[in-house]
Amino acid sequence: MNRTTIKKWLSPRGLLGASVVVACITIVLKTLAWHLTDSVGLLSDAMESLVNLASAVFGLMMVTVAAKPADADHPYGHHKAEYFSSGFEGILIVVAALGIIWAASHRIFDPQALEQVGLGLALSVASSVLNGLLAWAMFSAAKEHRSIALEADARHLVTDVWTSVGVVLGIALVSYTGWLWMDALVAIGVALNILKEGWHLIWGASQGLMDEAVEPEVLAQIHTVLNDVSLSHEEVGADHTHLVRFDHVITRKAGQRRFVDLHMHMPAEWTLGRAATFRAHVEYALMKAVPGLRATIQLLPDDVEAHVDDPKDSI
Repeated sequence: MNRTTIKKWLSPRGLLGASVVVACITIVLKTLAWHLTDSVGLLSDAMESLVNLASAVFGLMMVTVAAKPADADHPYGHHKAEYFSSGFEGILIVVAALGIIWAASHRIFDPQALEQVGLGLALSVASSVLNGLLAWAMFSAAKEHRSIALEADARHLVTDVWTSVGVVLGIALVSYTGWLWMDALVAIGVALNILKEGWHLIWGASQGLMDEAVEPEVLAQIHTVLNDVSLSHEEVGADHTHLVRFDHVITRKAGQRRFVDLHMHMPAEWTLGRAATFRAHVEYALMKAVPGLRATIQLLPDDVEAHVDDPKDSI
């Protein structure tokens, strides 16, 4: 397998495609485990795998859309499509959690004996190993590609792993103590855990769609670059020291992209060509420091302040 093939498989689309395959395998394993044991805890685990499958399919669709280049109708690109994937996955998780709670609540008052526990648990553990390995690969790729869809799917897979661990421990405890109601209690605990994860994904997606500012560490990188560039003598000579300043730094996130808008104040006697050259230097420094960043810089004389707020916004 050559490097190009490996890179393709480790891309967001490649890993989400693998997530679809793994979800199908785990659905079979966990459904069989539930069928063998008649455990409502394992049933809750199998239901979450169905959510994994739907989420992976939708995530693959949205990553494909997000990769499309900018066009006349979407001049800033399609990167926000990944937020729909994260929000959709969160909604599915919440629905699945409520379904698990509904199914498990009946078993508390009408517990059922478990059968073939050993084989059922073995199947559940096998599916958890698959999910854990895939989540590990996804987290690494999500950080590299800054993909919220990939990160959302990875977080869900990790939740699925912990769900399976809780179910396995709960069923083992049921077998040891004979407390059949414990099976339903474990299922409800699992549901509450994934309900929290679902809410986290929905909230994160909503903040992205509302043009949330970039992460604090990214903003710190931007300010560091601006400070270094304003004190640099390499591009336009030593006479500009302390004469170039930046303000009104505004940032936002859009999927894999980061955007920053700012004002650059310079001496009024500078020519337009000199100012444009220096701005290009600043843009290059920013994009080099923060991969995926797009900078919009407004040029202003040092003694001029621009109005950036719409009067209607303050009403």
